Amino acid sequence: MPFWIPVTIFAAFMQNLRFLLQRHLKVTSLSTAGATWSRFLFSAPLVALLVGIYATFSTQSLPGTNGRFWSFILSGALAQLLATMCVVALFAHRNFAVGITLKKSEVILTALIGLVLLGEAVSLPVVIAIGFGFLGVLFLSDPPKGDVALPWTARVFNAASGYGLASGLLFGVSAVGYRGASLSLEAGDVFLRACFTLSVATAVQTLALGAWLSIRDRAEIGRVFASWRVSSLVGLTSMLGSLGWFIAFTLQTAAYVKALGQIELVFTFLFSAFWLKERTSGKELIGIGLIIFSLLLIVLGSI
Repeated sequence: MPFWIPVTIFAAFMQNLRFLLQRHLKVTSLSTAGATWSRFLFSAPLVALLVGIYATFSTQSLPGTNGRFWSFILSGALAQLLATMCVVALFAHRNFAVGITLKKSEVILTALIGLVLLGEAVSLPVVIAIGFGFLGVLFLSDPPKGDVALPWTARVFNAASGYGLASGLLFGVSAVGYRGASLSLEAGDVFLRACFTLSVATAVQTLALGAWLSIRDRAEIGRVFASWRVSSLVGLTSMLGSLGWFIAFTLQTAAYVKALGQIELVFTFLFSAFWLKERTSGKELIGIGLIIFSLLLIVLGSI
C-alpha cells in the first residue's frame, strides 16, 4: 500500500479531533479568530522543534527556498488561515450540517485548482470516486428527524452555506499551494521537506493572525493564553494532523489526498454513533456507505 494512504487516514483522524477541540473553545471562551489562532500559536514551536531535531539527527541541511516556494507557501498559508476561520464560524450557525456539506466541495475544487496551477490531471476512476463521495455527503447533510426542515432556498442561501463554500474553495487553494511549495524544494527527503514547509506555513499564519488580533482585539490574545490547557491540545493535534497532510501532499496529487481525506466524515459518524449514542437514520447510513465506497475506489485504484 502506498505510504500516502495511511498517512492521509491518520491526518483526517487528527483533524477530526482538532475540530472537536476548536468547537469547544469557540462555544465556551474564544472568538472565531481566537479559536483559529490557538491552533497555529501552539503548533508553530512544536513543528519548528521537530524540523531542527530531524535535520540534526538525519544530518541534512535545511532546504533552500526560492521565489516559487514563497509564492505557493504564502498563498497556501493565508488561504488555510481564512478557511479555518470560516469553519470555526460555522459552529455558531444552525445550518452547520449544510455548511460542512459545502465545505466538502474542497475535494472537487482541489482537483480543478491542481489542474490549473500544477497541471495535475485526475483519472476517470478518481473522478467517479469523488462523485460518489460528494453524493454521500449530500445524504449526510439531510436534517435529522425532529428538526424543522428548511426550504431549499433557506438551506442553500444562508451564512453557514457561504462559510462552507468559502472554506471549500480556500482549503482547495491551500492544499495545492502546499503541494506546490513542497515540490519546489530541491534538498531534503520527503519528511524534511514536508516538515520544513509546514513550519514556514504555521509561522506565517501565527504572525499574520497574531498581528491582526493585536490591532482588532488585543484582549483575545490573553484569553487564548488563558485557555492553554485546551489550546495546547489543539496545537498538538493540529501539528500531527498537518504533518500527515503535508507528507501526503508531498507524495501524491492534492486531489487524491483530499478525496481520501473524506474518511474524516466516517470518523465523525462513528464517534456520534458509538460514543455519543446518537441514533442513525437510514439516509445517514446510505451516505456513509457511499463515502466508504468512494474511499475503496480510491485506495484500490492507487495500489
